[in-house]
Amino acid sequence: MLRATFLFSVTLLTCASLPAAERILVHGHRGARARRPESTIPAFKFAIAAGVDALESDMAVTRDGVIVMSHDPVLQPPVCTGPAPSAVIHLLSLTQVKQWDCGGTRNPKFPNQQPVAGERMPTLDELLDLAPLGQFDFNIETKSFPDKPELTPDPETFSFMVLQKIRQHKVEQRVILQSFDFRTLRAMHRLDRSIRLAALTENDPRDFVTIAKEANAGIISPHYNLVTPEKVKAAHDAGLQVVVWTANTPDIWDKLIAAKVDAIISDDPGELIQYLKSKGLH
Repeated sequence: MLRATFLFSVTLLTCASLPAAERILVHGHRGARARRPESTIPAFKFAIAAGVDALESDMAVTRDGVIVMSHDPVLQPPVCTGPAPSAVIHLLSLTQVKQWDCGGTRNPKFPNQQPVAGERMPTLDELLDLAPLGQFDFNIETKSFPDKPELTPDPETFSFMVLQKIRQHKVEQRVILQSFDFRTLRAMHRLDRSIRLAALTENDPRDFVTIAKEANAGIISPHYNLVTPEKVKAAHDAGLQVVVWTANTPDIWDKLIAAKVDAIISDDPGELIQYLKSKGLH
């Protein structure tokens, strides 16, 4: 039963130019934040031009119910600068969020990041408007915090809002919904079983199959430190895809290649794609 449940998701994730066993997909983390300001349209367009298989980004919701693309629920430097030292997105209107410059400051963690002064935080609508630019997928995360409910809509509402946008843009077959908060994944599963779901995990020592089953997900998305060939094989045997985050260096890429993961999320997707191409894996 477990294998049958997951096979539909597996089929949807696989790209066709190489056999699945010979191809590792690349997801651009927050677009391509090693090269452009994270989760901005320039970062997403840079990743598309580099040839990513998916754009990865995170979602928050404004006070007036607009989904915006932000990893953090709080606006603050160096990612965004604005009229206050910091501000909670869920307490601001979209108009207020758009007052913040989310491209003018280089993130010191990424010396090759090229600032784009005056760049504003995009909405989910603006991200999905990029769909005609290629055949890539959208790997979008519900940033939801069980211990801080004031920062986000409740899981059911959040998932419903996301599904409305997915359907509006007619990208049901191109979206993966990922989350550490499995409540949002289970909610989406109840709303529309055609949407692919990815269970994010950072420190959970359990096997990947158990974690994914808890989330009703067909994809397990672990931190690279959790990955072993044995865990990946067991996941594959259960019909799961393994999408690993966030790997940025060749030594880690080699480990993941050896483990036979299905996809790698990277801050520098262009470099990863070239590395994989040099090995005949993309």
